[in-house]
Amino acid sequence: MAIPISYNLRNLMVRKTTTIMTALGIALSVAILVASLALVNGLRTVFRNTANPLQLLVLRKGGDSELGSIVSTEAFATLRSQAGITLGRRGEPLASPELVNVVNLPSVDNPKGMNVTVRGLTTTGIEMRKVRLIAGRWFQPGQREIVVGKAVAKRYPSARIGRQIQFGKGDWEIVGVMHGGESAMDSEIWGDLNQVSGDYNRQASPSSVLLQATDAPTLDALQHSIEDDRRLGARAITEQDYYQNQTSSGAPLEFLGIFVAVIMAIGGGFAAINTMYAAVALRAKEIGTLRTLGFSETSILASFLIESMLLSVLAGILGCLLALPLNWVTTGVGNFASFSEIAFQFHTGTAVMFAGLTFAIVLGALGGFLPARSAARKEILSALRDE
Repeated sequence: MAIPISYNLRNLMVRKTTTIMTALGIALSVAILVASLALVNGLRTVFRNTANPLQLLVLRKGGDSELGSIVSTEAFATLRSQAGITLGRRGEPLASPELVNVVNLPSVDNPKGMNVTVRGLTTTGIEMRKVRLIAGRWFQPGQREIVVGKAVAKRYPSARIGRQIQFGKGDWEIVGVMHGGESAMDSEIWGDLNQVSGDYNRQASPSSVLLQATDAPTLDALQHSIEDDRRLGARAITEQDYYQNQTSSGAPLEFLGIFVAVIMAIGGGFAAINTMYAAVALRAKEIGTLRTLGFSETSILASFLIESMLLSVLAGILGCLLALPLNWVTTGVGNFASFSEIAFQFHTGTAVMFAGLTFAIVLGALGGFLPARSAARKEILSALRDE
C-alpha cells in the first residue's frame, strides 16, 4: 500500500523554514548551471545565425581564421570562375573578396578598449548576407565611410551615426547601423574593400573569399575542387563548420559555470540530506505509526524519496525562473579565432530549462535516498518510543 503524495506535500508545508532554505540552496545551484548553459547557447545561436549552409569560406592553405589568412587576387579570379557558383542580382558570380582586421574601441564594459572586427567588402558581400539597415545608409564605394553592427552601436559609445572612429591611416565616418538578426555581423564594422585595403596596404591580398553554391551537392563538389587545385594553395570550409569551430570561445566559460554549479550542488545536496535526516528524527513516531498501520519499508522509502524530489523540483523551477531574465541580457566574449569581441544575448531555451530541472531532480534523488532508507529501516517499537 502506497503512502499518498498529499502526505508529502503537507509535510513540506508544515516545515516551511527548512523547506525554503533547502529549496533556495538547490535553486541557486540550478540557476548557475542554467546561466552557464544559456551563455553558451546564446553564443552558438549567434554563430548559427551567421552561417549560410550554401556558402564556402576560402582561406589560405592551413589557415584557421580570416584574420591570419591571405588570398591573392589571382586566386580570387580563378575562384570566381569556378562552376557551380550562384549568380547575383546583377548576373555576376556571388564571390566576395574580403579583408578582415581589428580595431580597438572603448566599450561600456571596458573603457580601456576591446577589439572589434573591421571587414572590408564590396556590394556583392553585402548581397550574400542577411543584413538590413536599421538606421542611416550604406557606405559609398570609394569613400571613408563605415556601417556598424547593432551590437557595436549599443556597446561602444564612439560608434554612433555621425561620429568618426580612427583606424588604419585616418578617420572613418559612421553613416549607418545594420542588423544581422542576432548574428556575428552585429559585432562587426563594414567598409569599402578598396578603402580598407588601402589603409592596411593590402590592395592585392584580401583575407578570404566567400562563395555561394547553387545547391548542397554543388557545394560539396566545389569545396573538393578548390582544395584539390594546387595552384590556389587554398583551404575551403563551409561557413557552418567555420563558425561552429568558433563556439570554442565559450568553452572555458561553460566549464567554469558547470564547475561552480557542481560545487554548489554538493553543498545543496548535503543541505538536502541534513534536512531529510532532521525530518526523519523529528517524525520518528509518525514513521512508527505508519509502520503500525501496515505501510511497508518500501512504501516509506518511496514516500521520503518522493518528498525529497518534490522539494528539488520546486527548487529547480525556482532556479530556472531566477535565470529566465537573462534572456534580456546582452554580453560579449573574446573570440579566440578573430581576437575580437562577439556580442550576444543569453538564451535560456527549452533544452536549457530541461537540463536545469533534470539536474535538480538528480540532486534531490541523491540527497534524499540515504535519509529515506534510514526512515524505512526504523524498527516499529523504537520509532514509537523516540521523543
